[in-house]
Amino acid sequence: MTQDFRLEDIPRTVAFALEEDVRDGDITANLIPANNTAKARIITREQAVVCGVDWVNEVFRQVDPQVRVEWQVKDGDTVQPDQNLFTLEGKARSLLTGERCALNFLQTLSATATVCQQYANRVAGTGVKLLDTRKTLPGLRTAQKYAVTCGGCFNHRVGLYDAFLIKENHIAACGGIAEAVSTAKRQAPGKPVEVEVETFGELEQALAAGADVIMLDDFSVADMVKAVEIAGGRAKLEASGGITDETLRDIAETGVNYISIGGLTKHCRAIDLSMRIET
Repeated sequence: MTQDFRLEDIPRTVAFALEEDVRDGDITANLIPANNTAKARIITREQAVVCGVDWVNEVFRQVDPQVRVEWQVKDGDTVQPDQNLFTLEGKARSLLTGERCALNFLQTLSATATVCQQYANRVAGTGVKLLDTRKTLPGLRTAQKYAVTCGGCFNHRVGLYDAFLIKENHIAACGGIAEAVSTAKRQAPGKPVEVEVETFGELEQALAAGADVIMLDDFSVADMVKAVEIAGGRAKLEASGGITDETLRDIAETGVNYISIGGLTKHCRAIDLSMRIET
């Protein structure tokens, strides 16, 4: 995923979130006189890895371009409880209307980045790359993919269009691994071709077919070591399925190139943030 792709998605994602929340007006904020101004500061109540600066900025740009947003941190920074993240200054109505939408993005993307940092720390020094999956929140695919990188992990394919991942049902429908791989290379030359395998026999077929990456589905740690020996560098190897906190480090030390973990994006608990306003 490229940064440009992410930036293109932000305005429309934010616009949808504001439409969902505000629709034809914030009736509670409208209780405040229109010209009243205020300042506010946003703090975190817990340790976290920050992610979501561009989304917060875009929320207030769309709500009221006159709101001034000043950041004390940047994406990828680790912050501590009660630390100031950013301040706001502008019309009180605008600050309150944009508050929840902005913090929803920040708390969710920071949660993703924080989880990823925790995982990355567990495999530090092994050389393996931890990959996300397509198990993301609908509408936040590129946002969460970006958050993964802020936490020190890496992106798998963005969607169904930028890389092949040939699984059991694809193989059956195509007539075999060799047929699926050759068709993929013919239809979209240059796009990565990955094949999921469940046995050593399928591993040999994928290697012979010229797969770029081979996913070892639910292989034991011992079998992964053997698979690395069999592959001999002819293709990149990715471990997937049944990854636990207890086995993660052992798998990372088998010599596989990648470990894909759906939990990087789908097992996140929102970071506790708070806005404190001063009139």
